Amino acid sequence: DATAQQTADLHISPAMINALGVRTVDVGQGTLAHPIEAVGYVGYDEDSMRAIHTRADGWIEKLAINSVGDRVHAGQLLYQLFSPKLATAEREYLIALAGGNQEMIQASAARLRSLGFADAQIENLRQTRQVHDRVARYAEAAGVVTELGIREGSYVTPATPVMKFADLGKAWILVEADESDAALLATGQRANAVLDAFPGRVWHGTVDHIYPVLDPVTRTIKVRLRFANPGERLQPNMYAHVSIQAAPQTDAVSIPSQALIRTGQSQRVVIALGNGDFDVCPVQAGYESGDQVQILGGLHPGQQVVVSAQFMLDSEANLDAAALRMGSNRSACAQLPAKVAGHQHATTAKGDRS
Repeated sequence: DATAQQTADLHISPAMINALGVRTVDVGQGTLAHPIEAVGYVGYDEDSMRAIHTRADGWIEKLAINSVGDRVHAGQLLYQLFSPKLATAEREYLIALAGGNQEMIQASAARLRSLGFADAQIENLRQTRQVHDRVARYAEAAGVVTELGIREGSYVTPATPVMKFADLGKAWILVEADESDAALLATGQRANAVLDAFPGRVWHGTVDHIYPVLDPVTRTIKVRLRFANPGERLQPNMYAHVSIQAAPQTDAVSIPSQALIRTGQSQRVVIALGNGDFDVCPVQAGYESGDQVQILGGLHPGQQVVVSAQFMLDSEANLDAAALRMGSNRSACAQLPAKVAGHQHATTAKGDRS
């Protein structure tokens, strides 16, 4: 057909199509899943971390924690503090009790609480009426010691960082997602993690926080994932492979990734028109999902794209920039947004091979 040959970018004979092994597939439309793959490291759940400080100057005596990594149980003794200030506060409370003035009793008890006394310790003081030079501090919750800033006999002030705890019953995994995936991320999305330390086992968690700053060097966004950690198997600094289940794209136009021709300044496909005719059409590619790539513009569902020998056909068509813009106006090529079409560059020339 002479008219077809004049309007198509390339015409080749059936024998040459067979020789080249040209294969085509239909442009599809439907739901396109897009899991976001990333790597990261396990970290402490910082929401569970507790910092321990003394509320008064003094000396640490009978330190019950030996080193970072020690496990602590709720109610366990942490240390005893010798502090003249605490002893003075105890005496003031006993004097208030002896006087019977309820306002003074409540005020002195409140001062004891502000200095770190637990209610049980205040009640014990009320019962025994005995001042203790050394006041014990107990763990309010179970955890693992992540920092230990003192040793037995150390002099401390309220500003001294004594120790820190973290609960390993939950864990964070911090990952870096590509900048191109930023629009797909949302808190609450499901995430799966596989760790080198536990081959074959999958942990299930959720996206807890998306950090608002893009790393200018790696061009990635930090994402925080929260995971339950039964048995405390997830340990800080373990390496993790993560898949975040981003919201699927509905009614997405897609083609096999191998059909897309990418160059430094353009994206295009070769469309089969039938009877040996082919057009090279600029497209705007979106997200990839497995072996499929979303097409945001340039194709219609039901068209046929070439998935083998397309690079040879593209080279044979030898489109120049002006002809490519002309091609984008043909009926075979769906219209691209002006700002996208204006940035597509290639070379073309009509060809006929038999």
